[in-house]
Amino acid sequence: MAKNADFTPSTRYWAETHEVENQPPALENYNAFTSDAGLQESLVAQGGEWAQADLEHFGAITGSAEVIEWGFQANENKPVLHTHNRHGARVDEVRFHPAYHQLMNLSVKEGIHSLHWTETRPAGHVVRAAKSYLISQVEAGHGCPITMTSAAIPALKHQPDLFELWAPKILSSEYDPRNVPDGEKAGLTIGMAMTEKQGGSDVRTNSTRAYPVNEPGPGKEYELVGHKYFVSAPMSDAFLVLAQTESGVSCFLVPRWRPDGSKNPIQIQKLKNKMGNVSNASSETELRGALGWMVGEEGRGIATILEMVAMTRFDCMIGSSAGMRQAVAQITHHCSQRVAFGKLLTEQPLMQNVLADLIVEQEAALALTMRIGRALDNSAHDEQEKLLVRMGTAVGKYWICKRTPGHAYEAMECIGGMGVMEDGIMPRLYREAPINTIWEGSGNVQCLDMLRAMSKTPGSLEAFIQEISKAKDLHPQMAPAVSDLIQEFKSQENMEYRARTIVGKMALAIQASTLLQFGNEIVADAFCRSRLGKNTSGWVYGTLPEGIDCKAIIERATPFIH
Repeated sequence: MAKNADFTPSTRYWAETHEVENQPPALENYNAFTSDAGLQESLVAQGGEWAQADLEHFGAITGSAEVIEWGFQANENKPVLHTHNRHGARVDEVRFHPAYHQLMNLSVKEGIHSLHWTETRPAGHVVRAAKSYLISQVEAGHGCPITMTSAAIPALKHQPDLFELWAPKILSSEYDPRNVPDGEKAGLTIGMAMTEKQGGSDVRTNSTRAYPVNEPGPGKEYELVGHKYFVSAPMSDAFLVLAQTESGVSCFLVPRWRPDGSKNPIQIQKLKNKMGNVSNASSETELRGALGWMVGEEGRGIATILEMVAMTRFDCMIGSSAGMRQAVAQITHHCSQRVAFGKLLTEQPLMQNVLADLIVEQEAALALTMRIGRALDNSAHDEQEKLLVRMGTAVGKYWICKRTPGHAYEAMECIGGMGVMEDGIMPRLYREAPINTIWEGSGNVQCLDMLRAMSKTPGSLEAFIQEISKAKDLHPQMAPAVSDLIQEFKSQENMEYRARTIVGKMALAIQASTLLQFGNEIVADAFCRSRLGKNTSGWVYGTLPEGIDCKAIIERATPFIH
């Protein structure tokens, strides 16, 4: 009923029943970079300040109503598999909504798949991570082929002749979605096919076989026969595939088309019906004598493809940090304009506690991600940084991705009933949240990888302890946290059983260290006081201790619309 309506016979049946008020407008047409103080600070702290203007421009694009709408359209229109054309010929083609291709084109043009490999200025990984973080807030699904295309580069370097042949088009800024041979394209995308039904993460149990066409060995032709249970981005132009040879699991580059222009027999059986990441196709695929070239040493395929997996795991950190940031942007935007019980939600003490706690979690995730980005940039010439990447990626991937689902749920609750409506982005963020913690190695796999790094990569634990110790004297909670973590490693007994507890403490310690060294002082203090010294098995948000400047934390995280 309209305000001040009188109930006379002439007015009580008006069709106009109410005015829309106390409903914040959609968050769009804002700059996702300049509205994110944590991102701007991390960029400068990790050496990427030279890209400030470029990221400001990209932030305006990723915050625009047009690009945000692409994300909605790509997710509302799932990919569709066409195994055969109308003439009965096998085509194995997945068709996407045009919005998906627009997002792919934008990311490729921006070099999110390549700039960290081609950029000659320092901090290429840092700047690329910032761009990936911005576009992932718009739409996460298309990031899968972008990530795998990026991550193929270090794996292909194990086979220089193949790298020289394929790298120029992989690194190209041209996106071409056509289902045609790679020779007809200026730019290519690369996928990955490891997982099989019987093994999952245990790829040593893979049954796919590779048979040499002529002589065997690195760079030579093989034909692959077998199945792959989970192939993401099956419309990629080529795939890095694991298969068994006489010497064990080996890695192969398998293109969609053979050099003679005929279709390579990579046959898509079905598309996966995923709960999240729905804009991106994932498939079950049969290899029926598919032609491929061995990449790297025979029998060393796992080691070869792990070069790729290390990069995809880092991108899981970026993607989960981005999901948290989009949730924070939505809730701070909403709560700064929504009134309940006579006050803005951001003025109510308990909501301030919840919002600030969610922001602290997100900024810690971003700060660690960008620090590992810098370590990736420095790893080629700094052994300590290389060791930090080895340990920090496993720890960061485990913790950041593990924390994201709970973060997404709590953010939905901040908005209330509208938070669960499919009209908005929050349900998509919630469905997307578990994806990164499962893909590229689940939580247990990451914890076991940390233990493997300790035993197989001497110095990796020491490099990690050295990194967190840099902040030992920067906060009263930090020195006890470092000592407590070191104590966990004093006994080697039941290490596997205790691995999640240990990795949780490692994650909190390195996030605290990174925030104290490079982050906002108020955020760092809130993180240390609320996280260090506590049980790392989890806590509900909104339990920050007294004395935290929640208002300042909320204000720095709230996006502003021009």
